[in-house]
Amino acid sequence: MVTRKYFFPNKTQLQHGKRPGETESDVLVNPRAVCKVCKRLYRDPKILPCLHTFCSDCIAQLEPFAVSSRIHRNVPEGGKRDEAPEADRPAVTITVLCPDCDSEVNLPPSGPVGLSTDHLALDEVFAETLETDGPLGCDLCGEGGAGSRCEVCSVNLCEFCCQAHRRQKRTASHSIQALEELKACGRLVRPVLCTLHPGQELRLFCQPCDLPVCLECAATLHRDHRCCPTRDVIDRHGDRIRELVNVHLRPRLERLEESLQKVEASQETLQARVEATANEVRAFARGYASAVEAHCLSLLQRLEELRVQRRNHLHLQGVQLQQALLDIRGGVEFTERLLSCGSDAEILSAKGVTLRRLTSLTERGYDPHPATIAPDDGSSISFMPREPAGEVEGYPVVGVINSKTVDVSRCSIEGEGLQEGTEGQLGHFTLVCRDSAGEQLARGGEHVLVSVVHTEKKNCKVETAVTDNSDGSYSVSYTPQEPGAYSVWVCVKAQHVKGSPFVLNVKRKFRRHRGTFHCCSFCSSGGAKEARCGCPGTMPGGFKGCGHGHKGHPGKPHWSCCGSTTEQSECLPQSVLAAVSPRSHLRTVEL
Repeated sequence: MVTRKYFFPNKTQLQHGKRPGETESDVLVNPRAVCKVCKRLYRDPKILPCLHTFCSDCIAQLEPFAVSSRIHRNVPEGGKRDEAPEADRPAVTITVLCPDCDSEVNLPPSGPVGLSTDHLALDEVFAETLETDGPLGCDLCGEGGAGSRCEVCSVNLCEFCCQAHRRQKRTASHSIQALEELKACGRLVRPVLCTLHPGQELRLFCQPCDLPVCLECAATLHRDHRCCPTRDVIDRHGDRIRELVNVHLRPRLERLEESLQKVEASQETLQARVEATANEVRAFARGYASAVEAHCLSLLQRLEELRVQRRNHLHLQGVQLQQALLDIRGGVEFTERLLSCGSDAEILSAKGVTLRRLTSLTERGYDPHPATIAPDDGSSISFMPREPAGEVEGYPVVGVINSKTVDVSRCSIEGEGLQEGTEGQLGHFTLVCRDSAGEQLARGGEHVLVSVVHTEKKNCKVETAVTDNSDGSYSVSYTPQEPGAYSVWVCVKAQHVKGSPFVLNVKRKFRRHRGTFHCCSFCSSGGAKEARCGCPGTMPGGFKGCGHGHKGHPGKPHWSCCGSTTEQSECLPQSVLAAVSPRSHLRTVEL
């Protein structure tokens, strides 16, 4: 006989989903007796195709995920299909998402009622009701305390209802057990009954339909099917289930658990590493912020030192200029008053001391022109935020205070274009401005003046172009048009750099021959009468050039452009060719 544990709480417990005497704040001991949707004890628990159990009402309230229609073949449980055409009718299949695993599951056409009942969940529910110390109410009258339970009707009975249950003909054969005995063993053992024939136990198994049936089902609906006792087929079907579990699923389960443990361990390691790295980042940020703050204070202190230094320098320069102003103004006023108001004898008598004073003031080098005075107005002080500033407390920092000023005596000239040049060709050199320490300035903006003048021809000046490279260097370019010696003045802030003025030697441009080095124009031109030659030779017969043995021929090879008899030579200039005989020919000249 196939038996199952089977139990139900009373109606009040099913309605409230809690055990007798339990309050809302109490926690159930066994979570397998609680539905994960409504959070109460199971009420008619049904198994979804994903093997998760929920109350039938909870499944019916799930939102449909998809709805599809298909032809339903109306085949009764006996296995015979209806012969009427109306047997084929469209059926609607509703797909829902499992609240536990989020899988898509199809509900049978009849709804949650067509799902299999989870008897194990019912066992857990009734076990919870048995563990409580509170009294169970009678499910029939609802007044007296229940002391017994009918295994067939699955109801709790008080003493009066229990006697009436045994006296009635329909329920006289039902098995009734005391609740105290059920509490002692912790379970209720009863046969699994047929849903179509209440009171009939499922003792047979229909192999074509692959489901357990009772004797009446086997005699009526399954009379043409092969039905065997459940004890004869339980081993085969049980072994198949155990094989799927032990051979296929259990090893996979172990591998999944091992992989999950590795993932969890990796997550813990990752979390620990992230926290450690975050602590390192925070420590670095605190240290770096402290270093930046210290560097900021250092920059401000350096700026204050520069301010005091430059202020003192300006004060001293102002005092010197004020004294020079007073000295020169006093000398000028005294001299003007002497010349305008004094007599001849008075002027001559004070001439000596006046000239000595004026000469002294002149020799001191006081220049009233503003270009010669360059007060430090702080324009040389600048902040360079991206310039590396070394390390502070072990952290690299950037940003420096640039306070370099140009020292004219330390400036230098680079490039060969300052000493030598060529007539008509571009020459260039570079001026590098440096500070008092000899380091090149990292900025431009200095007032640079370059003048190139011929030493012999004062009116021969060369235009110059000065380009500020914004890095302390200045590119100077020029193009001399005449050869000779030039004087190059290079001034920064109206002061000559070291070595200025420089001497520039411009060479004469090499004049290449434009003609042919030939024996005579008659031979080189193939006898052309229009061919000319730079030598003084002539030919009769209307030829305009020279010829062998004729008058004026040099008697050796020469250039047709200028008549020079030296092959490796410069071509004679046009000014020389112009100073010729009336026929515009030079005499033979050896260069």
